[in-house]
Amino acid sequence: MSFFKKLKEKITGTNETVTEKFKDGLSKTRNSFTSKVNDLVARFREVDEDFFEELEELLLQADVGVETVMELVDQLRWEVQRKNIKNTEGIQSVISEKLVEIYKDGEELDTDLNMQDDLTVILMVGVNGVGKTTTIGKLAARLKEEGKTVMLAAGDTFRAGAIDQLVVWGERVGVEVIRQSEGSDPAAVMYDAIRAAKSRKVDVLICDTAGRLQNKVNLMNELEKVHRVIGKEIEGAPHEVLLALDATTGQNALIQAQTFKEATNVTGIVLTKLDGTAKGGIVLAIRNKLNIPVKFVGLGEGMDDLQPFDPEKYVYGLFADGLEKEAEE
Repeated sequence: MSFFKKLKEKITGTNETVTEKFKDGLSKTRNSFTSKVNDLVARFREVDEDFFEELEELLLQADVGVETVMELVDQLRWEVQRKNIKNTEGIQSVISEKLVEIYKDGEELDTDLNMQDDLTVILMVGVNGVGKTTTIGKLAARLKEEGKTVMLAAGDTFRAGAIDQLVVWGERVGVEVIRQSEGSDPAAVMYDAIRAAKSRKVDVLICDTAGRLQNKVNLMNELEKVHRVIGKEIEGAPHEVLLALDATTGQNALIQAQTFKEATNVTGIVLTKLDGTAKGGIVLAIRNKLNIPVKFVGLGEGMDDLQPFDPEKYVYGLFADGLEKEAEE
């Protein structure tokens, strides 16, 4: 049985709405990347070195990343040799299988949030413009729907309008926002928010942070300070440090991730605007380069379009057309 058929069986019976969200959210990447793979398969009857070279180029264009592409193509060469594959028929199924294997890298990645029995503190970091505040609002809505009580901390006190933006999201979702005036000390906001969350016996506190990169050293020092203040108030906190990255920025997102990883212990990635890019391969580059799990992906504008990342549904989203065509045959 081909990997496509196994994948179809695996995701059949799971939440079909979520599966469709991955399919719709990855349509730009699929229309760009997968259509080119289709053209490549149509042009090459045999799986030879020229085929692999052109496949490498397509993967690089999808922002999969040089190291990941080299690893993937090497594994494909080995698989083609092992199975004595001569022609390109069914090669997409082999490619998709290797993509899942590379993402998992021999281990089941934990995409669940590190929830505590009492107060869970989530620190959200990322540069301005990546959709950080929107992500906080959608995550708060998701947690509230799961029955959790949620509070927000407006820690981005430097960007004009950031506090008001978070307050609007708080009102929309129906959660309290702890804030101070613009320009106040973010660490002081966190201190107040933790005290308030404890006294109200809140389940989850999600903390917004500054994200300007004009002065990288100052920003990273500020994040380290906020991290320390939270840790002093609650041992082991923050329990999650989620880094919001804009998928449409491609390889630049990797550079941002490395910078934030140096300043604070990033535990997971939230990849926003995945539906807005034809370079959805950045998911694989992040996993391979940083060894940080992608915990959530933004697949649209709707409140429920922030979804936990699932490598199988991701690959289904990339190859849905070919998978469905093979299933019909």
